[in-house]
Amino acid sequence: MKARTRTWIAAALVLGIASGPVVAHAAPAPVPAGVTAGVTAGVPAPLVSAPPNAAVLERAIAGLGAEHRDATAALVRVGGTSGSWRGSSGVADVVTGRAAVEEGRFRAGSVTKTFTAAVVLQLAAEGRVDLDRPVRRYLPGTVPDSYGAVTVRQLLNHTSGIPAADGPGDSFEAQWEHRFDVTDPHDQIGDALAKSPEFAPGTAQHYLNINYTVLGVLVEKVTGTSYEEAVGRRILRPLGLRQTSFPSRTQTRIHGPHNRGYQAIARADGSRELRDVTEWNSSDRWAAGDIISTTADLERFTKALFGGRVVPAAQLEEMFTVPAVKTFGKGEAATMSAGMSRMTLPDGTVLWGKTGGRHGYNTAMGASRDLSRTLVYSVNSTNAKGEELNPVVMGIVMAAFAR
Repeated sequence: MKARTRTWIAAALVLGIASGPVVAHAAPAPVPAGVTAGVTAGVPAPLVSAPPNAAVLERAIAGLGAEHRDATAALVRVGGTSGSWRGSSGVADVVTGRAAVEEGRFRAGSVTKTFTAAVVLQLAAEGRVDLDRPVRRYLPGTVPDSYGAVTVRQLLNHTSGIPAADGPGDSFEAQWEHRFDVTDPHDQIGDALAKSPEFAPGTAQHYLNINYTVLGVLVEKVTGTSYEEAVGRRILRPLGLRQTSFPSRTQTRIHGPHNRGYQAIARADGSRELRDVTEWNSSDRWAAGDIISTTADLERFTKALFGGRVVPAAQLEEMFTVPAVKTFGKGEAATMSAGMSRMTLPDGTVLWGKTGGRHGYNTAMGASRDLSRTLVYSVNSTNAKGEELNPVVMGIVMAAFAR
């Protein structure tokens, strides 16, 4: 395998963790407004200087639809100071075959964690939260003695040692049967904290939603308002993210224009069923993964976040700092920071971002820290929660960071 190929696959593995026309748009990109000297100081040249390769990007999302093995649609935005490109492909639904909605909304999954982390770090900048203070100081009566040493920072970077709460099971069919269940985050926290810690706080990293469920409750306690209102007041409204929202606790639909999501189910005769999974209650993910957004809004958020317009510079460093520990049960070096993850390409280029996966939808936002290249995508994967990386997702990332 060629070194360049290995580079693109490495990028896809980290940022990601053909019927219907391709609609593409390309244009030079201006320097992002509001980029502070503190964020880009010391960068002698853009990490990515060549403009996006439109032809390669178009091929990466060509041919999607009902008959495609891996995805029914894709929405992609590539941007940054080196240039911009956006495109869409596939179908909005497999019944009518109408073209994918380019500005459609989608479930962004764990990209929600980046918003949650940003709010917590804002509170830290205001002196209302101390990242090194035990979280039980903010949530008395919620966190038991056995987790008394867990700090806010350890929740942010997944080194708390708190195990996952029980759920319906990992299989698709088990989750399908419970897709309309309404989950209370306090019940999830109580279930998780009734168990023994997986490891001593700060000694390993285990990426689990429960850390951000606790942070969501902490945000409510400190701000005196709902988690959703806190994010709206502090991030969504100031940045003009009008197409980004949180579903109500009982909401199962995606309001507004959107592309429907599907899960491929194997039949006994060897054929497959594309089961519509668009309507789903995501209250079990809440502050860890139930945001609904668009590629345009996530691109705007990425540029504002990296540019220092969401979190002050001192606290923003938490989002670009990975703890020096190993991953729990695997022994590999940690990659998760506060709300994001880090990857280093073989040529030394460092990228940061966050992925999300909900049934029917794979999402990511990411960038080089100097904002010379940004990437946001939503892929309607037919196995969005599968262990294997979706080939369409891998192709998009390869194309976006091609040199």
